[in-house]
Amino acid sequence: IELGADVDSMRLAILRDLGVAQESNRLLDEQARELERSNNDLEQFAYVASHDLQEPLRKVASFCQLLQRRYGGQLDERADQYIGFAVDGAQRMQRLINDLLAFSRVGRTTSDFAPVDLREIALAAAAQVEMTRAELDGEIVLGELPRVQGDSALLRQMLLNLFGNGLKFHRPGTAPVVRVDARRDGEFWEISVSDNGIGVEPEYAEKIFVIFQRLHGREVYAGTGIGLALVKKIVEFHGGRVWLDTGPRDEPGTVIRFTLPVDDEPTPEEEST
Repeated sequence: IELGADVDSMRLAILRDLGVAQESNRLLDEQARELERSNNDLEQFAYVASHDLQEPLRKVASFCQLLQRRYGGQLDERADQYIGFAVDGAQRMQRLINDLLAFSRVGRTTSDFAPVDLREIALAAAAQVEMTRAELDGEIVLGELPRVQGDSALLRQMLLNLFGNGLKFHRPGTAPVVRVDARRDGEFWEISVSDNGIGVEPEYAEKIFVIFQRLHGREVYAGTGIGLALVKKIVEFHGGRVWLDTGPRDEPGTVIRFTLPVDDEPTPEEEST
């Protein structure tokens, strides 16, 4: 009799635990769906709002620039200054909207990933900052980079942002050097983008990847505060993660590391051999 009572007690306890687990799973599923809806709504809002802002802002920017070209020097010095402020503000707003559009587009595409040669992508990104590199007498050094599965346009944008930061945040009087290397770590490639610039303090390791977070005033370093947030979103969209390497270094600068899944699928050339 006692054994039967113990079995019944255990059965009731298991059923209670099972009921609690099922309820917890249901709540988690609801929260996940709600979070997905919220993220979709936010991305849709950013996309639509950015598009709707483009046309009136283009008019403001165009007429301000027209005023500057046609009447610059014909008014007093303060009027020229005010027009300059308006032109600068409109241009900064255009850059911000374009960055917001780029940020909102990540993850919206439905096309399948394709094999991407990261070295070719890195060369293309380096070509886009060639003028800046030449002006600073800088250098971009590419190590051996792997092939991965991904969206080539997004991966190029990611590397472009990292290269741009490496050149922009250089130390005065020191030519910037940006290095890109990769190593395999199990099922992932770990790619590092390092520079010899001003560096980032460890306490800001998380903050730098938050959208609109800036460590420096725009009067010191131009930018919208979206670049590294976009890098993080692109990396996570590809199934990886990104972080600031806060380990000790022999030289000043910043090291950003990110991972991308290893692509073990054979290329058409490999399949034919």
